[in-house]
Amino acid sequence: MKNYLELCKHVLENGTRKEDRTGTGTISTFGYQIRCNLDDGFPLLTTKKVYYKAVLGELLWIISGETNIRPLVLQNIRIWNEWPYENYKKSKDYQGETIEEFVEKIKNSEEFALKHGDLGPVYGKQWRDSYGVDQLLEVEKSIKENPFSRRHIICAWNPSQIDKMALPPCHAFVQFYVSGDGKRLSCQLYQRSADLFLGVPFNIASYATLLIMMAHVCNLEPGDFVHTFGDVHIYTNLEEQVRTQITRTPRPLPKLIIKRKVESILDFKYEDFELVGYDPYPKIEGKVSV
Repeated sequence: MKNYLELCKHVLENGTRKEDRTGTGTISTFGYQIRCNLDDGFPLLTTKKVYYKAVLGELLWIISGETNIRPLVLQNIRIWNEWPYENYKKSKDYQGETIEEFVEKIKNSEEFALKHGDLGPVYGKQWRDSYGVDQLLEVEKSIKENPFSRRHIICAWNPSQIDKMALPPCHAFVQFYVSGDGKRLSCQLYQRSADLFLGVPFNIASYATLLIMMAHVCNLEPGDFVHTFGDVHIYTNLEEQVRTQITRTPRPLPKLIIKRKVESILDFKYEDFELVGYDPYPKIEGKVSV
């Protein structure tokens, strides 16, 4: 993952300091691209530990079409908790609960979760039911039946519903591509907004997993994951964490194995995946900006 560390250095050396929506402040650049050949291994960052259980759990949650955080909370996956909590604090039901107390209520009460745990029409809704279109299944069908099409696209950016989402899609647009010999599947993600320290390692692993899954069900080999960035930034409260990380030498990449034959992208289960040979440096803590 030298290309990720090179991106970190690029932002630190060339970025400009900007105010942002969260009030934290960023070091920001616009426009960058990295490419990961999956023949080299599964692109899970080794210069800090990335919680792959959360990567896979969130991806399967999106694929299911779910938009409520409760299924994630029940798996102890916390990546989406801050956004509904901030909305809850603005409601008349708020009684001064901490975020930990809020999450416990989500966990223990389906009724409470239905009222306060939904994120609006975010990724799962857009992928699986964008005005009645199941984009994910349409792409799977298109790759199988018309592999050389240039329309293997999933778009999460729905302008008419942005104001109903807890957070508008950051990873907004993905396109799949079958090689000229009909053997390899690649994909490219356009990410409009990229939190380089906390979000990007997670996003790389997530879309590389999606690529492996889609290639598997379409009887193709996974090729390249191409990650294209719009506003790629380091939050100023995470600058030292990034500087620590770029002092570390990347270790060999792990492998991601699918343990059984799966016929459709919707049929994958958590236990179908095995991550082999992951030997990262210790985790580096950092607080998300909401």
